[in-house]
Amino acid sequence: MSKKTDSNLYTVLFAIGMVLVVGALLAFTASSLRPTIDANKRIEKQQNILYAMGVNENDETSVEFVSKDKVADEFAKYIKKQLVIEGDNVSEDAKAYLIDVKKQQTAAKDGKTRKLPLFVGEKEGKTFYIAPIRGKGLWDAIWGYVAMDKNMVVQGAFFDHKGETPGLGANIKQRYFMDDFIGEDLMNNGSFKGIAVSKSNNDPKNEDKNDNEVDAIAGATITGDGVAAMIKSELGLYVPYFKTLK
Repeated sequence: MSKKTDSNLYTVLFAIGMVLVVGALLAFTASSLRPTIDANKRIEKQQNILYAMGVNENDETSVEFVSKDKVADEFAKYIKKQLVIEGDNVSEDAKAYLIDVKKQQTAAKDGKTRKLPLFVGEKEGKTFYIAPIRGKGLWDAIWGYVAMDKNMVVQGAFFDHKGETPGLGANIKQRYFMDDFIGEDLMNNGSFKGIAVSKSNNDPKNEDKNDNEVDAIAGATITGDGVAAMIKSELGLYVPYFKTLK
């Protein structure tokens, strides 16, 4: 074997070795970061659930979650049950908040029975039912948590997004928009209707809570439509359970 061939072989082996080393380092890093990533996901979901039922650190206009060092205790204090609805079966699961809604949506499209998480909270003598929802905005995913009473009247909401336009669709996570949903009835004459995000809503102060509408965000029609579609398609799945509460 010539020196040139030896050199080429050495170069190839060195490159393979480096790839293996880098791969091992990346795998180790991912593995070592996994507990932190999982903890952050848990904290975020618990904060969002609590926010929707009104357990937060807001002032008059801010959006402030329960702090990270308090959220586990507050979640245990206010969330009395975590339910998983699968068809006609309803069971309790202390880790229901970890259910991936996106994966469950995909499973349903593949013909599998979808798991629907539902959180039962209590605050100041009042019972809240909080459901996670997920949909599509203008550019990417949007999601949220909606708190309801047993009649499916909204008691609170939190919305978020992955990539909506700043100052426009991104405003779905602003107080003025989220708070508009409080008191809105998801039902209409005994049937589930949802809540439209309407540009033609003649109720600028949002005083009519039985019209199944809230005001749209200026310049964000598609994102608003996405919120309305998400509420209708996702929360509609919970109607059979709520009928058992009557």
